[in-house]
Amino acid sequence: MIRIIQQRAKCIGCNACVEAAFYRWRVSRKDGKCTLVGGVEKKGFFQVVVDDHEYEENVRAAVNCPVKIIQVLKM
Repeated sequence: MIRIIQQRAKCIGCNACVEAAFYRWRVSRKDGKCTLVGGVEKKGFFQVVVDDHEYEENVRAAVNCPVKIIQVLKM
């Protein structure tokens, strides 16, 4: 299992995470920021726990993020 964490308030909506893992990230039509699909907000951070098969794509999303607001942690 892996945990994906996003600090959405600092997102600039560049779409890099969506390109890396389109099934886990979406661009919001409301504010143009990227949204972690399935993420639950707690104190300004969105988190979701997913299976290991999503690890590589989401690490790529974190590495490609220009503002470095995505973390991918193995549990």
